[in-house]
Amino acid sequence: MKAKGFAVGFTAGVVAFALAASVSVFATSGSKEAENTAIAIEFYNRALNQKDWEKARELIGDRYIQHNPAAVDGLEGIKNHVAMLKEKFPQNHGELKRSIAQGDLVALHMNTKRTPDSRGYAVVDIFRIEKGKVIEHWDVVQDVPEKALNDNTMF
Repeated sequence: MKAKGFAVGFTAGVVAFALAASVSVFATSGSKEAENTAIAIEFYNRALNQKDWEKARELIGDRYIQHNPAAVDGLEGIKNHVAMLKEKFPQNHGELKRSIAQGDLVALHMNTKRTPDSRGYAVVDIFRIEKGKVIEHWDVVQDVPEKALNDNTMF
């Protein structure tokens, strides 16, 4: 229960920071956070942008804990998700807007589109890195609406 509360609090912090800043990386260069950020970004690119399971697998630890209730847990779950994207959404692409790191957690704020002409989704993916490998994932996903009640963007 403690971890769940932390995830909710961390996500709220990510959203608050995302609204207040437009920095690419919130980590000191050469720090463990910077290393973890690079690993998370590389994993995201290999798995979800390039849809290359073999390359993505190199960055996953001996387990992959999935917290998205609509996704299958474990290595097979992420492997099948990559295969599904490759087959059904070959143009799926996430554009990194900012990243935030704290200890072994990295949050990536993304604009993810299934096709280049769609509005897509505003996504915050949170990865936990252990010994240089991705081992855990949370996400928060919102549709990018056609109209908003304000003139601010989601990014």
